[in-house]
Amino acid sequence: MKLLFTVCLFVFSMSVLAQSRVNPVIKNYGGIFPIPYADEKPDPTLNYNIVIEIERGSDKPDTLNWALNNVARLLNLHVSGGVSKEKLHVVLAIHGSAAYTVMNTEAYRAKYGVDNPNLKLYEELSAAGVKMFVCGQSLIARKIDRTKMVPEVKVATSMLTTLTTYKLKGYVALKF
Repeated sequence: MKLLFTVCLFVFSMSVLAQSRVNPVIKNYGGIFPIPYADEKPDPTLNYNIVIEIERGSDKPDTLNWALNNVARLLNLHVSGGVSKEKLHVVLAIHGSAAYTVMNTEAYRAKYGVDNPNLKLYEELSAAGVKMFVCGQSLIARKIDRTKMVPEVKVATSMLTTLTTYKLKGYVALKF
C-alpha cells in the first residue's frame, strides 16, 4: 500500500511539473506557463501603454532574436493574466545591432547567408497590434537599406525620439 501511494504521488508530482506552455496571442512565439494561482496578476481594467527599447541583436544570425521573442512573451503573459488584447498598446523602438533583424529575406541572406528567422514573428506582432519602429540613425550607421526592410516595421527619426515621445504620452518604458 505504501508503495502504491508513493507511485501515485510521484505520478501526480510529474504531471504538475510537466505543465505545457501556452500562446494565447502570439501563437507561434513567446510561449508562457499560465499561473492561475498567482497572487499578483495584471489588472484587466488598465490600459497597458508600453514602449520597449529593442537593442540587442541575435548571437547567431540563424536564431530568433531573444528580445523580439520576449515581446511575444509580454503579450502572452498579460492576456494569460486576464488583460484583453485590446488593452495592450505596445510600441517597439528597435536600434543598435537589433536593427539587422528588420532586413527582408534578400538583404538578410546577403549579409548572413541564412534566411531571417524573425520574419514570421514580426508578422504576428504586427497582427496583434504592436507598432514597430526602427531607428533611422541605426539604419544609416549600419548601412541597412530602408527599401529592403520587413513591411511591418517603419522608420523613426531615432530610437531616442521614439522613446521620449511615447514616455511623454504616458507609456512605461522597458528595455530588452
